Amino acid sequence: MGATGQAMVRSPDNSTDGAPVSTGAVAPHGVAVIDKPATWTSHDVVAKCRGVFGTRKVGHSGTLDPAATGVLVLGVGKATRLLRFLTDLPKTYVGEIVLGVETSTLDADGEISATHDMSAVTDDQVRAAALSFVGPIMQVPPMVSAVKVGGKRLYELAREGKEIERRPRAVEVHRYDLEPVAGESGVWRCEVECSSGTYIRSLAADLGTALGGGAHLRSLRRVAVGEFTIDEATSVDSPVLRPLSDAVGHLHACVVSDEVAVRVSYGQVLERNVLMVADHDEGPWAVVNPAGELLAVYGPSRGLAKPMVVISDTVAPRTR
Repeated sequence: MGATGQAMVRSPDNSTDGAPVSTGAVAPHGVAVIDKPATWTSHDVVAKCRGVFGTRKVGHSGTLDPAATGVLVLGVGKATRLLRFLTDLPKTYVGEIVLGVETSTLDADGEISATHDMSAVTDDQVRAAALSFVGPIMQVPPMVSAVKVGGKRLYELAREGKEIERRPRAVEVHRYDLEPVAGESGVWRCEVECSSGTYIRSLAADLGTALGGGAHLRSLRRVAVGEFTIDEATSVDSPVLRPLSDAVGHLHACVVSDEVAVRVSYGQVLERNVLMVADHDEGPWAVVNPAGELLAVYGPSRGLAKPMVVISDTVAPRTR
């Protein structure tokens, strides 16, 4: 505890960040896009930002491996309730694939488990093999993943030296571009756009197998989560809080009057025509006031519009 009696959040190096978690100040609400450093876990980033923002209410929209860098989207305050709408956004990654070397973890952190002479593989063969993975595919989660089997995470079993059978999972690869890295034979720069839940290290290893050998991934960097890109990400030491509405900017926005805004703040079920959404629109919908402030997220329910998350506080309509 700090001298003021407020809890201090520690960084991964165990040093305090100097920002106590306060319960007296007005709590912040919004979204932060962080460029996660290498070696930090996603939880390390959350812990650091709890101290920076002065609130315990911080979460992330999807784990990024400690060795990987790049976009990690955080929800702060009320935005933690909106993270569910970010989880399934498509992701874009860049990295490097090393042909001819397999590792125990499918990436550069693991021990070398096999080597192959792949010097005869041509550039055209590499690109053709990558193209075969574009589209809906079934992918086996790696043993170092956080997928739970029988109540335990796979990486926990891997640490015990166990390897178990894993069920393939449906994912989709929208784009799998490869270019050879100059000056390094057998090393290819990859750029992958894919659905949530896709393991890039598995794509790298499977590419090596498809070419008759093996491969592993190195230098993975996530450059986009939906519309959130690395160009707008900030360091973990100086996060920038963005409006709540940014968390659901990918959803169809329904602008409502002040009178309807009051009904929304009470969490009332509405007729779909009140939100002006078509019968075939499956939602969910971001409900905003005329000023563009997020009030709630609604979804379809038995022909009506039902609140999924209500953000706004109850307010009386302004007199005209």
